Amino acid sequence: MIYQRTLAKEVEVTGIGIHSGRKAKLKMYPAPANTGIIFQRTDIADASQIKAHAKNVGPTNNNTTLGEGRDAIHTVEHLLSALYGFGVDNVFIEIDGPEVPIMDGSSGSFVFVLKETGIENLNQSKKFMVILEEVEVEHNGTWAKIEPSKNLVIDSTIVFAHPTINKQREIFEFSCENYIHSISRARTFGMLRDVDALKRMGLIKGGSLDNAIVLDDYKVINAEGLRFRDEFVRHKILDTIGDVSLLGYELAGKITTYKSGHYLHNVLCRKILETPSCYEIVSASSLTQETREALKLPQMVALTN
Repeated sequence: MIYQRTLAKEVEVTGIGIHSGRKAKLKMYPAPANTGIIFQRTDIADASQIKAHAKNVGPTNNNTTLGEGRDAIHTVEHLLSALYGFGVDNVFIEIDGPEVPIMDGSSGSFVFVLKETGIENLNQSKKFMVILEEVEVEHNGTWAKIEPSKNLVIDSTIVFAHPTINKQREIFEFSCENYIHSISRARTFGMLRDVDALKRMGLIKGGSLDNAIVLDDYKVINAEGLRFRDEFVRHKILDTIGDVSLLGYELAGKITTYKSGHYLHNVLCRKILETPSCYEIVSASSLTQETREALKLPQMVALTN
């Protein structure tokens, strides 16, 4: 049987929000089975708890935000991506600011923290969302779809009018090991020419070469260069994993995206939830051995402390 998971102990990280520019302390605590992932602001009196769920997503301008108004928590996607990568279903998260720290612009720092903290199995079976039929959404020439598959596969294509990026495509088959080695270290990125406009919009106040890949009109200007030749599309996959984790279950389905972003990912999640015929929720205890192997579950369990 494959069990739900939480953290082995509490852990704390501190960093700067890439958009707010504000320093924030984030604490994660173990949570019981069937809790889900719960966020709460501690810098605001009587702030509401917000469950990490697609229906609780607010603004999606350059990040994924949970909630709206004073209690909102911005830029949750990299942390959620790392938690999904380790199969963590249940955790309480407190933060004393409006935005999850960006760390180095990837989920690599959160992966390191999770490995050091340890993961603990709980006494309840995991549940999976198994996709039964195709669902597709479109928006202004971009699109995303999900279709049946025995495991989670993400086929992502991005297109940017820049000589370093151009058109990149990556097909990623999920396992914890694949996530750690192929996806987690891929950083967010942006164009130098867009910096002033984004700052006027109140964004990237905390952005720097330490937490993003920055490109001028011809090249990457970070001294260390790229971590992967196609780091840009790998980061898109990282974001996609974080955003679709908000469905609330681990997925058995193939996601294909073309020039997608946080908004479109959330639209896809909402359409899935509004189309009950397209999925079923299956307990891991009822999965066949073949399906468990296809879902890469043995590799995930091997990383449990």
